Amino acid sequence: MEAGSPEQGFVVIAHLTRPRGNKGELCAFPLSDHPERYQRLQSVQVDGAEYEVEQVWYHNDQPVFKFRGVDSIGEAEKLAGHDVLVPASERFPLPEDEYYFADLMGCRVVDLSSGTTVGVVTGWQDAGGPVILEVDEGRVLIPYVKAILTEIDLPAHEIRLKLPEGLLDLNR
Repeated sequence: MEAGSPEQGFVVIAHLTRPRGNKGELCAFPLSDHPERYQRLQSVQVDGAEYEVEQVWYHNDQPVFKFRGVDSIGEAEKLAGHDVLVPASERFPLPEDEYYFADLMGCRVVDLSSGTTVGVVTGWQDAGGPVILEVDEGRVLIPYVKAILTEIDLPAHEIRLKLPEGLLDLNR
C-alpha cells in the first residue's frame, strides 16, 4: 500500500501523528503492508530533511519512531503531521499480479466491452473492504478486485476492466 510516486524518487511508508512520551518519539500511522520494513530502516526523509532512525517499536499496532537528534516533545511536535519517506528503490518487491497503488496513479482505465476510456486513476480509498480506485478525481469509483480489473499493463499505463452492469450509473 505504500504511497508516493517512484518517479519522484521517494515513497511514503508512514504518517507521523503525534509525540509519544518526553524523549522525542513519534507515533505513526503505518502506510506499508510490510511491518517488518520499519525494523530495517536506517534513514528516512521527513519534511524535506534526512533523519537517522535510532529505533522503531510498536505500541498498539502502531509504529513509534525515534530519530537521532529529536530528543524532546517540542522537537517531535515539529515533525508531527508529516510523512516518513524512503527512496523508491527501497520498496518491497511484490508478488506477480500485485501492484503498488502509487504505480496505478495516472493509468488510463479502459472498459474492455466497449473499448471506451472511463478516465484516469487519480487516487484510492481504503475503508476496510476492497480498496476503491478513484477515477477522474473521484467522479468514478471502481472496486479494486480481480473480477473487475482484468488486466493491468504498467508499461502502457493502462488498466483494462470488465465493468459490471450499472457500476457507472452508481457514480452519477
